[in-house]
Amino acid sequence: MLKNTVSPRLITAISALLFSINVSAVTSNEVTQIKVLPKKALPIKELSTKDSAFKVLTKSSVATTSNCITDSVITATELSDTRDNGPFSVARKHVPRQLANGFGGGTIHYPTNAGGCGLLGGIAVIPGYVSYEASIKWWGPRLASWGFVVITINTNSIYDDPDNRATQLSAALDHIIDDSTVGNQIDSQRLGAIGWSMGGGGALRLATERSAVRAIIPQTPYHNKDYADMDTPALFISCQNDRIASNKKHSDVFYSHASGPKMKIEIKNGSHFCPSYRFNEILLSKPGIAFMHRYIRAC
Repeated sequence: MLKNTVSPRLITAISALLFSINVSAVTSNEVTQIKVLPKKALPIKELSTKDSAFKVLTKSSVATTSNCITDSVITATELSDTRDNGPFSVARKHVPRQLANGFGGGTIHYPTNAGGCGLLGGIAVIPGYVSYEASIKWWGPRLASWGFVVITINTNSIYDDPDNRATQLSAALDHIIDDSTVGNQIDSQRLGAIGWSMGGGGALRLATERSAVRAIIPQTPYHNKDYADMDTPALFISCQNDRIASNKKHSDVFYSHASGPKMKIEIKNGSHFCPSYRFNEILLSKPGIAFMHRYIRAC
């Protein structure tokens, strides 16, 4: 964790040099720190909460210019919308357990009006130990409404270890690539993964094994650190009071050893559950959507 805290009058914004997009950061009563360290160190920009530094384009302006999302459209105001209120309409497709090959079933979330965008990025999201799809399902409509095809899944067993969850994430990505409804929308070489707890450890492991995975979001990740060099762009989400996957033994170590572009956010006073069950949906989806757009390029 960074030793320097952010002043209550400031927010920490993701540098335009890192993302080349406009996103909002969050107030210091919500986040302990936001740490960015790409391959070449770049400064983090601090702005007054009263600054109007972010250009805001409304959804109607998006529709009149293009069906695709450009960098300039990913703004603080737009990313603050709740649930699935991004520029695209979202549909869902249930994946029964008996039809899922290699994972425990789940839900595909996909944009219905992105036909003019070409192929989209595909993302798989997996829960943690003794947890179910419901704990991470909020990512599905959020990301889909911003131009991704997303599958949120259950695991084969709630007791599966991180490496097993990496295999299931990969199987889920294969499923949407081959799916009769959304497969023709997905670029199989532009994929991503999100995982919570042992699912976050699975995302870390998957990133070392599947080169088509362009970006990951490990949330309070848990792993025994026995995986290869991880150089895939990664947005680490940690919780200040995590007693299950403590930052000192897990998130901070993984972040330190990650050799690619990376960012770390720590939720103030958060428990191990701080990124799950929509507890910090609006807060975390802002950098999450922006990060995935930066490295997967949904449009």
